[in-house]
Amino acid sequence: MTVTVATLQAFAEAFNRHDADALMGFMTDDCVFEASAGPDVCGASHVGRQAVRAAFCDVWQTYPDAQWLAPRHFVCGDRGVSEWTFTGTRADGSRVEVHGCDVFTFHDGKIAVKNSYRKNRPPLPAR
Repeated sequence: MTVTVATLQAFAEAFNRHDADALMGFMTDDCVFEASAGPDVCGASHVGRQAVRAAFCDVWQTYPDAQWLAPRHFVCGDRGVSEWTFTGTRADGSRVEVHGCDVFTFHDGKIAVKNSYRKNRPPLPAR
Protein backbone atom coordinates (compact mmCIF):
# COMPACT_ATOMS: atom_id res chain seq x y z
CA MET A 1 0.00 0.00 0.00
CA THR A 2 1.07 3.55 -0.74
CA VAL A 3 -0.08 6.77 0.88
CA THR A 4 -1.41 9.24 -1.71
CA VAL A 5 -2.69 12.80 -1.76
CA ALA A 6 -6.19 11.29 -1.57
CA THR A 7 -5.18 9.47 1.62
CA LEU A 8 -4.01 12.73 3.22
CA GLN A 9 -7.23 14.44 2.13
CA ALA A 10 -9.30 11.69 3.78
CA PHE A 11 -7.14 12.07 6.91
CA ALA A 12 -7.81 15.85 6.92
CA GLU A 13 -11.54 15.27 6.51
CA ALA A 14 -11.52 12.89 9.49
CA PHE A 15 -9.80 15.59 11.58
CA ASN A 16 -12.50 18.09 10.63
CA ARG A 17 -15.21 15.56 11.61
CA HIS A 18 -13.38 15.05 14.94
CA ASP A 19 -13.43 11.31 14.16
CA ALA A 20 -10.74 9.66 16.29
CA ASP A 21 -11.62 6.14 15.10
CA ALA A 22 -11.18 7.10 11.46
CA LEU A 23 -7.92 8.93 12.19
CA MET A 24 -6.42 5.98 14.01
CA GLY A 25 -7.23 3.80 11.00
CA PHE A 26 -4.60 5.80 9.08
CA MET A 27 -1.91 5.40 11.77
CA THR A 28 0.63 2.61 12.37
CA ASP A 29 0.60 0.69 15.64
CA ASP A 30 3.81 2.43 16.77
CA CYS A 31 2.71 5.88 15.56
CA VAL A 32 4.10 9.17 16.82
CA PHE A 33 2.41 12.58 16.95
CA GLU A 34 4.65 15.55 17.61
CA ALA A 35 2.39 18.46 18.53
CA SER A 36 3.14 22.08 17.62
CA ALA A 37 3.29 23.21 21.24
CA GLY A 38 4.79 21.70 24.34
CA PRO A 39 7.79 21.72 26.64
CA ASP A 40 10.20 19.82 24.39
CA VAL A 41 12.25 20.85 21.37
CA CYS A 42 9.72 18.85 19.28
CA GLY A 43 6.73 20.48 21.03
CA ALA A 44 5.17 17.49 22.76
CA SER A 45 5.72 13.92 21.60
CA HIS A 46 2.93 11.35 21.87
CA VAL A 47 4.02 7.77 21.15
CA GLY A 48 1.76 4.78 20.49
CA ARG A 49 -1.86 4.51 19.44
CA GLN A 50 -3.38 5.24 22.85
CA ALA A 51 -1.26 8.35 23.46
CA VAL A 52 -1.76 9.68 19.91
CA ARG A 53 -5.51 9.18 20.05
CA ALA A 54 -5.68 10.95 23.43
CA ALA A 55 -3.64 13.88 22.06
CA PHE A 56 -5.95 14.22 19.04
CA CYS A 57 -9.01 14.19 21.31
CA ASP A 58 -7.39 16.77 23.60
CA VAL A 59 -7.20 19.21 20.68
CA TRP A 60 -10.97 18.88 20.15
CA GLN A 61 -11.59 19.32 23.87
CA THR A 62 -9.51 22.52 23.89
CA TYR A 63 -11.06 23.75 20.63
CA PRO A 64 -14.54 22.17 20.28
CA ASP A 65 -15.03 23.84 16.89
CA ALA A 66 -11.52 23.05 15.57
CA GLN A 67 -11.14 22.97 11.79
CA TRP A 68 -8.18 22.62 9.44
CA LEU A 69 -9.28 24.62 6.41
CA ALA A 70 -8.21 24.57 2.76
CA PRO A 71 -5.75 21.67 3.13
CA ARG A 72 -3.15 21.21 0.43
CA HIS A 73 -1.11 18.00 0.27
CA PHE A 74 1.83 16.43 -1.46
CA VAL A 75 3.46 13.01 -1.18
CA CYS A 76 6.94 11.96 -2.26
CA GLY A 77 7.90 8.38 -1.45
CA ASP A 78 7.65 7.74 2.28
CA ARG A 79 7.18 11.42 3.17
CA GLY A 80 4.34 13.89 2.78
CA VAL A 81 3.17 17.36 3.78
CA SER A 82 -0.23 18.91 4.41
CA GLU A 83 -0.60 22.69 4.66
CA TRP A 84 -3.72 24.17 6.27
CA THR A 85 -5.26 27.06 8.18
CA PHE A 86 -6.26 26.06 11.70
CA THR A 87 -9.24 27.77 13.32
CA GLY A 88 -10.68 27.13 16.75
CA THR A 89 -12.32 28.77 19.75
CA ARG A 90 -11.27 28.15 23.35
CA ALA A 91 -13.68 27.92 26.30
CA ASP A 92 -12.95 31.56 27.22
CA GLY A 93 -14.10 32.66 23.74
CA SER A 94 -10.65 33.55 22.46
CA ARG A 95 -10.02 32.37 18.91
CA VAL A 96 -7.05 30.98 17.05
CA GLU A 97 -6.55 31.34 13.31
CA VAL A 98 -3.10 30.36 12.01
CA HIS A 99 -1.39 28.73 9.07
CA GLY A 100 0.41 25.49 9.69
CA CYS A 101 1.53 22.20 8.23
CA ASP A 102 2.03 18.56 9.08
CA VAL A 103 5.12 16.70 7.95
CA PHE A 104 4.42 12.98 7.65
CA THR A 105 6.53 9.84 7.55
CA PHE A 106 4.82 6.75 6.13
CA HIS A 107 5.45 3.07 6.75
CA ASP A 108 3.62 0.18 5.05
CA GLY A 109 0.91 2.46 3.66
CA LYS A 110 0.09 4.19 6.95
CA ILE A 111 1.16 7.29 8.84
CA ALA A 112 4.01 6.48 11.22
CA VAL A 113 4.84 10.07 12.23
CA LYS A 114 2.69 13.21 12.16
CA ASN A 115 4.91 16.17 13.01
CA SER A 116 2.80 19.32 13.32
CA TYR A 117 3.93 22.94 12.93
CA ARG A 118 1.93 26.15 13.10
CA LYS A 119 2.53 29.87 13.26
CA ASN A 120 2.83 31.39 16.72
CA ARG A 121 0.08 34.00 16.67
CA PRO A 122 -1.56 35.32 19.84
CA PRO A 123 -5.20 34.30 20.31
CA LEU A 124 -7.77 36.72 18.94
CA PRO A 125 -10.19 38.24 21.48
CA ALA A 126 -13.62 36.75 21.97
CA ARG A 127 -16.28 38.18 19.69
